[in-house]
Amino acid sequence: MAQADASMELDNRSGGSVEKMVTADGLPLKTSLRRAERRSKLFAFALVAPLLGFLLIVFIFPMAQMMWRSVDNPQIINTLPRTVEALEAWNPSAEELPPEEAYAALNADLAEGLERDRGAIGRLQGRLNNDVSGARAAVRSVAGQAGDRSEPFKDKFIEANALWGEPAIWRVIQREGRPLTASRYLRALDREYAPDGSIQMRDEGQRTYVALFMRTFALSATILGLTFLLGFPISYYMATLPMRYANLLMIFVLLPFWTSLLVRTSAWIVLLQQQGVINSTLVGLGIIGDDQRLSMVYNMTGTIVAMTHILLPFMVLPLYSVMRGIPPSYMRAAKGLGAKPWTAFRRVYFPQPLPGVAAGGVLVFIISIGYYITPALVGGQSGRMISNEIARHIQGDNPGLGAAIATLLLVCVMILYWVYNRLVGADNLKLG
Repeated sequence: MAQADASMELDNRSGGSVEKMVTADGLPLKTSLRRAERRSKLFAFALVAPLLGFLLIVFIFPMAQMMWRSVDNPQIINTLPRTVEALEAWNPSAEELPPEEAYAALNADLAEGLERDRGAIGRLQGRLNNDVSGARAAVRSVAGQAGDRSEPFKDKFIEANALWGEPAIWRVIQREGRPLTASRYLRALDREYAPDGSIQMRDEGQRTYVALFMRTFALSATILGLTFLLGFPISYYMATLPMRYANLLMIFVLLPFWTSLLVRTSAWIVLLQQQGVINSTLVGLGIIGDDQRLSMVYNMTGTIVAMTHILLPFMVLPLYSVMRGIPPSYMRAAKGLGAKPWTAFRRVYFPQPLPGVAAGGVLVFIISIGYYITPALVGGQSGRMISNEIARHIQGDNPGLGAAIATLLLVCVMILYWVYNRLVGADNLKLG
C-alpha cells in the first residue's frame, strides 16, 4: 500500500469544496487500500493453495469417488437396455413370469454384449449375483448360445437354468435397471426390497452389518475408556515429575511410534496365544493348569488389548501437554484452605485437564472406529470390526457395497462429532 506523500486536492462542486485523499501516484486512497487488501488475500491464498490441492487430491476426491461408487449402477442398464425396456410393463409383485418378449430382449442383449464387450457380461454376472444367489451361473448358462438361440426363448432359458423360471431374478433386473441405486445402502443396513417393492428386514441369518456397526462402536468406546483409565495416571505422574525424568518417561510413551504397527500387533499374538508368554507364565506360576490356558487372541479380548496398547499414546500426549501447564500452587492453595486431598483433586485439579481428555478421547475413538490391521490379525471372528468387512468387499467382487458401508461409517462419525460439538464444543479441544 502506498502510504507516503499523500496530498490534498480541492474539488469544487456545487459552490463548495470537498477534500479527497490521494496517494503519491494519484490514485484515490480507498482504491489503493482495496488493491492492497486484494493483493494480501491473493498472497495468502497462494500460500495455502498447495495444501488445498493436496487435500483435494488425496482426501476430498477419493471420498467423493467412494460415495459415487456406492450408488453408481451402470452394469444392468448398459448391458441389458432392451430387457429393462421390455420389463417396464411387467408387474413385479405378481408371481407370474415376464412375457416372452422379455426373454427375447434378454437373448438379444446378451448376444450383442458378447460381440461388443465380453467383460460387460462378466460384470453383469457379478452385479446380479450380489442380489440373487446363483445369478452368475444363470447368466453364464444362457449367454454362450445367445447368438444361435431361436424361439421360444422362455422355455429354452428355463431349461438352461431353473432360476430363469423364478420371478426373483427378473425383479432385480427391473428394479436395478437404473443408473443409480440405493440397494447397497439397504443391504448395509440389513434390509432389502420385498416382492411388492417395500423395504423389509433381511432374514435373521443374513443380518450382519448392523451388528458389526454396534460391535465397532462398543469396542471403540471400551478402548476409549481403557486408554483414559491407563493414560490419566501416567500423564499426571509425568506432569508432576521434574522435566528430566518426565522426558525419560515420554521416550517410553513414544517408543511404540518408532516400531512398525505390524510388528507390535504380531508381538501381541506371541504374548496372548494359548502357547504364548502370558499363558506359559501363568502355568509356570501354578495360577492355572496346563489344560486351563486362557484364550486371549483371535477374539474380542485380543482386539481390545492390542488396540488399547497401540492407541494409548494418543490419550497420554494431549493429557500430558495440558497437565504440564497446570500450576501446582492450585492444589496447595486448595489444601491450605481446608480441602482434603481427594476433594482438592476432584474439584480443583480434575476439571482443568478435561480439554485434554476431550482431545484424546476424540483421537482415540475416531482412530479406533476405522482400525483395520489389528482386528484383522488378532480379532478373529468375534473381534473383527466394520473396517474388516469394508476391506473384504472393496477387495472382492462387491466394491459398491463396501463403499456404501464406508459412507455410512463416515456419516456416523460426522453425527457423533456434531453431537460432541453441541455438548462439549470443539473450541474446548486442547492438544497443548
